[in-house]
Amino acid sequence: MKITFRCPEELLGHLPKPIPAKRGMPDWYKKMPMNAFSPELGLDLKTLKQCTPFLDAMSYGFLIPLPVDVEVYDMEFSWDWDVPSPANAPGYTDIGLYSQSPVGFHYPAQAEGTPYFKEGEGFAKFNCFWTIQLEEGYSLYVTHPSNRYELPFRTINGLVDADTYNEVFLNFPALWVEPDFKGVLKKGTPVAQCIAIQRQAHELDIQAMNSEDAAKFLPLSKELAHGTNVYKNQFRVKKP
Repeated sequence: MKITFRCPEELLGHLPKPIPAKRGMPDWYKKMPMNAFSPELGLDLKTLKQCTPFLDAMSYGFLIPLPVDVEVYDMEFSWDWDVPSPANAPGYTDIGLYSQSPVGFHYPAQAEGTPYFKEGEGFAKFNCFWTIQLEEGYSLYVTHPSNRYELPFRTINGLVDADTYNEVFLNFPALWVEPDFKGVLKKGTPVAQCIAIQRQAHELDIQAMNSEDAAKFLPLSKELAHGTNVYKNQFRVKKP
C-alpha cells in the first residue's frame, strides 16, 4: 500500500513528517511492567502490555504529528512557529485556505445535537499541512491516537475517500476534554492516527454455533485463561 504525502514546497523541511504508528509508541507504554501485583487477589496479573490487540491498535497505520510546540493556558493557545509564508502561491487567499496556525477552533454550534460537550470543554481543530493520497479503492480512517487517553483532547473519527480527495489539506476536529490543562503540547505529539482501509461491502452471516464450533470453544477458552501468549503465538498475523 503506497501512501503519498505532499506539502507546500516552502514547508518541506519545517514540518515533522507523518510516521508509522509503531514508531510513535509513548514512553509510558515502553516503561509498563509485564506483570503487576493485585492487592485484591494477592497475586501478580498480566498487564495490558501483554495484550497483543492493545499493542496492535496503537501501532497500526500512521500518525500525524503536531508541527510545533503549542502552549496552553486557561484554554488559550499560543505558539512560535517561524516558517516561510506562502507568498505568491496561486489560489490562496488571506481568509485562511492556507492557514499557518497549527490549531484552530470550531464553534460549538457546529456540534449542535451531539452529546459531545460537557461544560467548559472546547472544540478544537488540528490543521494538517500534508495532502494524503491513497491507492484506488481505499479510504482513510482517521481516529484519536489509539489508547492515548493521557492527551487532553479526543480527535473525532472520520472517514475520507483519500484515493479521490487528496489535493487539499485535511484537518482533524477534536474535543478539548481537559479545560484545566496548563502546559505545552510538544512538537511531534500525535494528533491523529490514520489507517487505510479497503472499501468493500460487508455480508453479515449470523448463526448459532454448531457442534464443531462448540467443541473448539471450551478448550481454547481454557487455554487462553491459563496459558501465556496464546493469541500472539497461535493466531496473531504479523503486521507489515
